[in-house]
Amino acid sequence: MLLSWLLIVWFLQMPTFTWIIATHICPTDTKHLIHSDGTVVIGAFFPILHNSRVSKIIDWRYFPMDSDDYFGINARNYQLVLAMLFAVNEINLNSHILPNTSLGLEIYNLPAIGRNIFRTVFSWLTGLSSVIPNYTCRKESKSAATLTGLSWKTSETIWTILDLYKFPQLTFGPFDPVQIDRNQFRSLYQVAPKDTALLSGIASLMLHFNWNWVGLLIPADQRGAQFLSDFRKELDKTRICIAFVQTVLYLGETLLRLLSQDHIHILESSTADVIVIYGPTSILLTLIESTYRKYNMKKIWVMNTKWFCPNIELYNMLELSHGALIFSPHYEEIAGFKKFMQEATPIKYPEDIFLHILWYWYFKCSFLHFECKIFKNCLQNASLELLPGNIFTMTMTEESYYVYNAVYAVAHSLHEETLSQIQYQPQSNIDRTLLFPWQLHPFLKKIQVKNSVGDDVVLDWKRKADPEYDITNIWNFPTGLSLLVKVGTFVPSAPKGKQLSMSEYMINWPIGFTEIPHSVCSESCNPGFRKVALESKPTCCFDCTPCPDNEISNETGMDQCVHCPETHYASAEKRHCLKKTITFLSYNDPLGKGITLLSIGFSTLTALVIWVFVEHRGTPIIKANNRSLSYILLITLILCFLCPLLFIGLPNTATCIMQQYMFGLLFTVALSTVLAKTITVVMAFKITAPGRKIRWLLTSQVPKFVIPVCILIQVLLSGIWLGTSPPFIDKDYQSEHGHIIILCSKGSYIYFYCTLAYLGVMAFGSYLLAFLSRRLPDRFNESKSLAFSMLVFCSVWVMFLPVCHSTSGKVMVAMEMFSILASSASILIIVFAPKCYIVLFRPELNTLTHNRDKRHHRSKTLLKT
Repeated sequence: MLLSWLLIVWFLQMPTFTWIIATHICPTDTKHLIHSDGTVVIGAFFPILHNSRVSKIIDWRYFPMDSDDYFGINARNYQLVLAMLFAVNEINLNSHILPNTSLGLEIYNLPAIGRNIFRTVFSWLTGLSSVIPNYTCRKESKSAATLTGLSWKTSETIWTILDLYKFPQLTFGPFDPVQIDRNQFRSLYQVAPKDTALLSGIASLMLHFNWNWVGLLIPADQRGAQFLSDFRKELDKTRICIAFVQTVLYLGETLLRLLSQDHIHILESSTADVIVIYGPTSILLTLIESTYRKYNMKKIWVMNTKWFCPNIELYNMLELSHGALIFSPHYEEIAGFKKFMQEATPIKYPEDIFLHILWYWYFKCSFLHFECKIFKNCLQNASLELLPGNIFTMTMTEESYYVYNAVYAVAHSLHEETLSQIQYQPQSNIDRTLLFPWQLHPFLKKIQVKNSVGDDVVLDWKRKADPEYDITNIWNFPTGLSLLVKVGTFVPSAPKGKQLSMSEYMINWPIGFTEIPHSVCSESCNPGFRKVALESKPTCCFDCTPCPDNEISNETGMDQCVHCPETHYASAEKRHCLKKTITFLSYNDPLGKGITLLSIGFSTLTALVIWVFVEHRGTPIIKANNRSLSYILLITLILCFLCPLLFIGLPNTATCIMQQYMFGLLFTVALSTVLAKTITVVMAFKITAPGRKIRWLLTSQVPKFVIPVCILIQVLLSGIWLGTSPPFIDKDYQSEHGHIIILCSKGSYIYFYCTLAYLGVMAFGSYLLAFLSRRLPDRFNESKSLAFSMLVFCSVWVMFLPVCHSTSGKVMVAMEMFSILASSASILIIVFAPKCYIVLFRPELNTLTHNRDKRHHRSKTLLKT
C-alpha cells in the first residue's frame, strides 16, 4: 500500500510546462462545490463543468495540473445534480427510511484530465487542497459512499484510490459486462441494469427489417472487444453478417476527435446502410464532427443509449443523425421530479455553484467571478424549463435515473445496517456520527428494494434482471430541434417471437430514404430461386439460381428449394406445387386407339383364316398340315390378338391378374401347338420312312400330349406367381410430367421373366425341330414357315426386354401390347399366309397329282445328280 501511495504522489507532483490559454473565472481550490450537511453524507463526482477555452488537440502532458477553466457547463449533466438533490430530499422526508437520521451530500466536479481526477478525489478524502496521503482535517467521518461516472474508465481511475480504504463506490454509467467477474473491483458497484439482452434486441430489430448486412462502430478497448465477440455469436444465430468493424480510441471522458481518412472511406463506401454504435455516445459525435463538412453520409445509426448534443456546434449536425434508432432501458418517470427541476433556481439553492454558472451562461446574468455567483440583471421568472431541448431536457435522463437509484440503494443499505446494530446494542448507545464505510459492503451486495415508482434496485449483477428497452427515433423536425420519439419496445421476458414490438409508421428514416431501407449484401432471391453461396464470402453474400426440376421455393430468400410431393409437380415458374392429373392408357388415348384397331384387325383377319380353312378343309394342303392343330392355333391366335385389350382402360385387381395370366397361358397354348405341329411334321417324314421300326409313335398320337403337358407346366408356374407375389395396381408418378399414371405392376419380375423364358424354350425347341426338317420333301411341308415364325417370335421378345427397361408408364405398357401383337402376327402371317394364298389364288397347286409330279421330278433330278 505504501508503494501505491508513493507512486500516486509522484505522479501528481510531476513537473509540467505552465503555458495556458485561459484564466480562472471561479475559485478552483479543493473545497466542495455543493454541500448539504447531514448525519450521513454521500459523495458524488459529476462531469458538469468543462474547460471550454482549451484547444481540443492540446496534449495533456503539457497541461498544468492546477489549471481548470470552468467557464463552460454541460447543462445536460447538471440534471445529475438535481436527481441527487431530489432523491436526498425525498428520503429525508420519508419516515420509513433512516428515521432520526438525516442524509447529506457532497458533489464535486469531475475533471477531464486524469491527474486532476486524482487531485479532486484526494481533496474530498482529506479536506485539503494539498495532497497529503493518510491525513485528513475532517473532524468526523460522515461519508458512507460515493457516486462516480459516467464512464467505466473514470470510475476505475477513482477506484484505485478509494479501494485503498475499501470505500463503497457506486458507478451510474453504462453497465460493463467485462468487469463483473473481476474480483479486484470488490468495492465498486454498478447501478445500471445489465445489458446482456441488448444484443438480442438489436438482432431482433435487424430481423424485423430484414437487415442482414451491418457495420459496427465500437470503442477500441476491452469492453468493445467483448461486445464484438458476443455480438458475433448472437448474429450467427440469426444469420446476420457484419460488413465491417471500426474502432474508436476512447480516452476517459474524451475521444481522439478525428477518424482517419481510411476509416471515413470505409464508412461512406460500405454497402451497409445500417451501422450499430456501441459505447459512449461521444463516439457518434466524433464521427459526425469528422464527416460533417466533407460528406453527406446517409446511414442509419442504431445505438445503445440516448443521444444528445452537448453544445450548439454539434447540435447543428442533427441532419446527419436524423432517423437514428436508440435502445435505452425502460424506466418510469419519477413523480415530482419535473416540478422539482422547474422550481430549481439560484435563489432557492444559493450554495449550488453549478446552478449559478448555468444561469450566467444561458440567462446572461451579471456574475461575481470571485464568488461564482450571480447578483443582478437576470431574466425574470427564468427557469430550466425555458432552455431549449438541445441544451437541457425536462425529462429524466437514463443517467439521472441511475443516480436516483444509487442514492436509494445507499440509504436502504444504511437503514439495514442500523437495524443490524440495534439487534446487538441498545439504540441509545448507537453513535450515528461514527461510520466505517467498509461495514456497508455486506448490505450493498444483498440490497434489493423498490424505489418510489416500484422499480427494483439491485447492485449484485447476478440478481439483476434484463430490463425492458424502449426504442426511440431521432427526429430533426422542425430542422434544428430534435425530438426523441418512442417507436418500439423490446421485452426480453416475453415469449420468443413477441419480444419486439415496432410502430413503423412513426419512424422517420434518414433523408434520402423514401421507404424502409434495405441493408443487405445481396438482394433476396425471388420465389422460384434459391441461394448459392459464394466462395470466400460471408453467408449474407450469395447468388440466386433457379430451383431444380420438380422443386419450388414459394418464399423470398429461401436457402433450399422444396421438393414437391409425388402427387404434385412444380409449376413452370417453380413457385407452386400443382396437383397431378390421374391418367391411364384409355381407349381415347392415341396409343390405345392404335393398338385397339390393330388388335381387332388382326383378330378379324385370323377369323377369316379360320373361315378359309373350314371352307377348304377337304383340300390336300389343309389336310396335310393337321387340321385340328391348325384350328387350335388359329383360335388361340384370335385370343392372343384380343389379349392387349386387357391392358387398356382403368386397371383393377382382376384385370392386372388377367393380363399376365392370360398372356402366359395363351402363348403357351400357341407355342405348344406350334411345337406339336413341328413334331408331327418330323414324325411324318422321319418315322414313317421305309425300314423304320418305331412307326407306332405316329399311330399312338404322341404329339397330342405335348399341348396339355406344356399348359400344365405354365399353370403351375402361374400358380406360384399368383400365390407369392401377384400383380397389383400401381401408380407411376415420374413418367409423364404433371400426371399420375395408373397401371399394373407385375408383382414379381422374376416370375414374369421365368414365363418369358419358358415361352422362349418352347419357341426355340420348335425352331430347332423345324430347322432340322426344313429340307424334307413334300409340297405341303410347313417346316420352313414354322422355323421362320419362331425366329421372328424370339426376335420380338428379345428386343422387348431392353425396351421394357428403358421406358416407363404408358409407353412401357404399349410396348408389351405391341410385342404381343407382333409375335402373334408373325405366327399368323408366316405360317398361314402361304396356305391361304394357295387355297384362294392358286388352286391348281392344291392337288395331290401336282404334288406327286413335283415330288417325282425332284427325285429324277436327284438321281441325275
